[in-house]
Amino acid sequence: MTIKYKVSDVAKDLNVPAKQIVDLLAQKGGEVKKTGANLTEKEVNLVFEHFTQANAEASLDAYLDSAPKPQPKASEVLKKADGTVVEMNNNKKKTDKKKAEAKPEPVKREVVTKVVDTRTVDVNLDRFNEKFDELASTKNVENRRKPQPAGNKQKFSNNRNKKGQNFPKRRETEAERLQRIQLEKARKAQLKVQIPEEITVGELATRLKQTAANVIKKLMGLGVMASVSEVIDFDTASLIADEFGAKVEKEVHVSIEERLFEQDEDPEESLQERPPVVVVMGHVDHGKTSILDAIRKSHVTAGEAGGITQHIGAYQVTADGKVITFLDTPGHEAFTSMRARGANLTDIAVLVVAADDGIMPQTVESINHAKAAGVSIIVAINKMDKPTANPDRVMEQLTQYELVPEQWGGDVICVPVSALTGAGIHDLLENINLVAEVKELKANPDRRAKGAVIEARLDKGQGPVATILVQKGTLHKGDCVIAGTAVGRVRTMKNDKGQFIEEAGPSTPVEITGLTEVPSAGDLFDAVADEKLARELADKRAAEEKERQFSSYQKVTLDNLFSQIAEGERKQLDIIVKADVQGSAEAVKQSLEKISNDEVRVKVIHAGVGAINKSDVMLANAGNAIIIGFNVRPDPVAKEEAAQCEVEMRMYRVIYDAINDVTDAMKGMLAPKIREVEQGRLEVRQVYKISSVGLVAGSYVQEGKITRNSKIRVVRDGIVVTEDEIASLRRFKDDVKEVAQGYECGVTLEKFADIKEGDIFEAYILEEYRD
Repeated sequence: MTIKYKVSDVAKDLNVPAKQIVDLLAQKGGEVKKTGANLTEKEVNLVFEHFTQANAEASLDAYLDSAPKPQPKASEVLKKADGTVVEMNNNKKKTDKKKAEAKPEPVKREVVTKVVDTRTVDVNLDRFNEKFDELASTKNVENRRKPQPAGNKQKFSNNRNKKGQNFPKRRETEAERLQRIQLEKARKAQLKVQIPEEITVGELATRLKQTAANVIKKLMGLGVMASVSEVIDFDTASLIADEFGAKVEKEVHVSIEERLFEQDEDPEESLQERPPVVVVMGHVDHGKTSILDAIRKSHVTAGEAGGITQHIGAYQVTADGKVITFLDTPGHEAFTSMRARGANLTDIAVLVVAADDGIMPQTVESINHAKAAGVSIIVAINKMDKPTANPDRVMEQLTQYELVPEQWGGDVICVPVSALTGAGIHDLLENINLVAEVKELKANPDRRAKGAVIEARLDKGQGPVATILVQKGTLHKGDCVIAGTAVGRVRTMKNDKGQFIEEAGPSTPVEITGLTEVPSAGDLFDAVADEKLARELADKRAAEEKERQFSSYQKVTLDNLFSQIAEGERKQLDIIVKADVQGSAEAVKQSLEKISNDEVRVKVIHAGVGAINKSDVMLANAGNAIIIGFNVRPDPVAKEEAAQCEVEMRMYRVIYDAINDVTDAMKGMLAPKIREVEQGRLEVRQVYKISSVGLVAGSYVQEGKITRNSKIRVVRDGIVVTEDEIASLRRFKDDVKEVAQGYECGVTLEKFADIKEGDIFEAYILEEYRD
């Protein structure tokens, strides 16, 4: 590499002519250098090596002897009369110098600099006065008085001058000394703070006995920017407390539920075997209740409307000396949610499939519910007595839903049964007991009861009646029970056969009375010891439910505006206006605000320019407002947010249409009959110019699809440029009727020709409808 070491500098350092170095380099490298040229590291090494070898010494002694000897000074040389030169003796001078050095030097006075910090509020300047220091030095020395100047007489001071004198302190008592020691220990003890899961910065500063500014500084050091009112989590707060040397303890808030309910797990030795809870699921009219009827030897179906189970029933049967609890869930689509709740309460799901029908849509739903609940599945292939029964087809269909029968090497038990003749029912019960034995179902009966509400109703004579399934513990008559917002003591308790019982163990369905209100089906119930706390918890839950209902109030739209005005709920209609230019936004705002009447006032809470974005939707959601767009469109994020928050957005191209719609809505005459149905969204990737056709927009379908009869809205930077129709739609050289998402196509428009790359084509059709 080249270093900044010139030829002239090398010559100067080596004390040789520069021409000699230039000649040397020309001889070795063949290149003639100038005296101002920089040398490379290799060239410098070459020059140093050459002159080192040229000036080498044969003997080190000869080199050392060649050094010049030191000569005496002229003042130290004397000449004799005969001309002999004699050097002066310096011993005398040295002796004199030693004597001079032996003389003691005068002691220098030490200068002490005292720094007084005057930044504090009160500074005692007297403690830095030298007069008091001298006084302190003579205080404890006997028979020593402070020197007084001659001629001064002693001055007698009166009592008024004695006020400022410091009298000796009284002796400290033993009790005061012990109290002072305790205060010093408390001051030096480590600060203990309790910090909850979340805490504000101001509250943390108060607990740490620090200023909020100091806590914020520490937070900034950790990279957390927070104000006094912001909330930080426990981990961050504990780090800050450690910075201040405090001992952190986690503050645990014990809720009413934690005080009321038993939270600890049951010990292994307390668990006892319990009956399995079996749910019967399947498609409508596949024979679920008929199988239960055959099992219970009773005719339930005959007493139900249309032969279809109308509510969840719970029954207990005994098979081979073992008790089995059955839940019968409705099979038709209206009670899908009830069937899902039934599956979550159970251990085993019996999937009933008709041998002549096979797997139907609700059968698939039942399979999914059972899988989500994590229960074992037993397939009962019913109606085997029919001549069209085909169990092999059913088992083949089961494999499509990852249920492989045991006959085919899987783990799903399939039992052919006939509810009409009773064939296979005993085998079904045996398999249920076998699966329950393998699952080792256990529960602790010696604890307070816990379970779920299967169904509930209001009886004229008995009041609220709830059918519950005890899952843990034992429920006794007279126990205090809380289920959702309902609380009360068990007044009566019946089993599935209608007999009055005094207690119910695990996996036992019972019907109880005595609750204050009708609980919701699916609510969890707990037997508690403290009725007062239970009622407090029920009131809290009721308040939370009421708050939830208030928060889900109906959003205002132009369609329901008149009904809300008629009911007295709406006195003001809030509107957000977005337009393509500021002038249009102001014109729309003024026109809308002019149409206020005595019943309702129209107020534009925000008017802006540009596409409708997520911020506008959030504002409309918070203020229960309607968004009116004039020559603009919402972006995809805003559209999705509006659908989720149920915020109404209306787009207009003519200002009078917007005014008429709002006016008609206020008068209750709004009945729109045409609406837009969005089909797809295209992005123009490239624009081609073909002489015979014109401008062709090479587009990519981002979402949805585009059809030949679609109308096109051209949107550029969120602003609607024009609305047009499709002249031609092609893929490669072929005309097509539609192009799906993820494909490219060429689009030409009927009238509009100013297409640019990056434009968005929104495809839609107009559809007539009736409210």
